[in-house]
Amino acid sequence: MGKKEKTPKVSPLTSHIGFWMRLVSNNVSFAFADKLKSSEVAVAEWVILREMYAVNGTTSSSHIAELTGLSRGAVSKLISRLLEKGLVTRKEAGEDRRYQDIELTHKAVLLVPNLAILADKNDEDFFSVLNKSERKALSDVLKKVASLHKFTTMPIN
Repeated sequence: MGKKEKTPKVSPLTSHIGFWMRLVSNNVSFAFADKLKSSEVAVAEWVILREMYAVNGTTSSSHIAELTGLSRGAVSKLISRLLEKGLVTRKEAGEDRRYQDIELTHKAVLLVPNLAILADKNDEDFFSVLNKSERKALSDVLKKVASLHKFTTMPIN
């Protein structure tokens, strides 16, 4: 830049709410992924298991895609990984071979509550600095932003 040109003012990185959200979110997510390592379940797999658990353990890949906002291809890959780990089974649903029921195994049904405890502990580890009303306010603000922008895809990374 020449001597006579004014340098444009650039806001500091740390002045952006998004910076702080990303900083906290990344660290919360990485810590949760680390807690899950002993169970050999990835965060994305946990999301699928948890959503299946909520619908009593049996559903279809397309329904999982609807629940999570993930593509059918992404869900299919995650289901394949869960099959290999013995956490779900897959069987044809009736006459039409295109449709398959995905079901949690007994192993997964026992595992999900334990993983939920890890998720709760992870939240507590990071957000215990906030009192109950601060937690609610933070949650409400984030939900408001998500709703405004119609964010529906589950964060899995």
